[in-house]
Amino acid sequence: MPFASVNGTDIYYETHGSGPAVVFAHGSGGNHLAWWQQMPFFSKHYMCIIFDHRSFGLTKDESEPKGRAAFADDLKGLLDHLGVERTAIVAHSMGGRAGVGFTLRNPGRVWGLVLSGSNGGSVNDEARLVRDGHQNRKPDRPPGALRALSLGFAASKPEMAFLYRQFMRLNPKHDPDFLTVPPGYQGSTHERLTESGVPILYIVGEEDALIAPKTIEIAASLVPQSRLITMPEAGHSVYYEQPDVFNDHVHRFLTEVMPLATDG
Repeated sequence: MPFASVNGTDIYYETHGSGPAVVFAHGSGGNHLAWWQQMPFFSKHYMCIIFDHRSFGLTKDESEPKGRAAFADDLKGLLDHLGVERTAIVAHSMGGRAGVGFTLRNPGRVWGLVLSGSNGGSVNDEARLVRDGHQNRKPDRPPGALRALSLGFAASKPEMAFLYRQFMRLNPKHDPDFLTVPPGYQGSTHERLTESGVPILYIVGEEDALIAPKTIEIAASLVPQSRLITMPEAGHSVYYEQPDVFNDHVHRFLTEVMPLATDG
């Protein structure tokens, strides 16, 4: 199995297809297997790179865990290991930590960024209020139900919901505060993302139970070179529930911004 020894750990990865590089960064409910509905499509057009973040899937953390703080540097190490100088990044939820972190720390290396179910750290006071209200609202589903999927999808496709849960169970358990923003943190990435000039596509499910869709709308409004797609009848994991629609939107975006990548 392919591992890249970088940044103090061994990152599990796979490459599929050929062409311009596109990295797929999974969320906290997934691992490299999460992209099984994307690889057959995108590998026809791009060199697709999928991997396990440290402490997910087949990638272990160090004896003194670095966790999410190392995600961006892990990705840099993986791309350097593969000899990839420029890439697009498709990041879902937690994967936005790696995607945005890498983009901001490595100017000129990202030619397109897709953020699915992630604000990418682009927030303002309104977004914080919406986020807090969303997190404190009354639960809209029975205990034990998957919050990453819409209720309609889980009910109509129980076999797919089962598979999603099986992918999750391949990951080690994490502390409940693994992704929690430090108390009192008021920072935002929107100014640095704007300065980067990297084209960004935000995608959010209309029925997202984990992330308030309004916060993604606000995030996109703060970055001038970004665009927003809201997918109806979809929950948090839009790539999983509606793969054909998701793939089409992402491919169209990448095709549109790719010429910009070759200009410099």
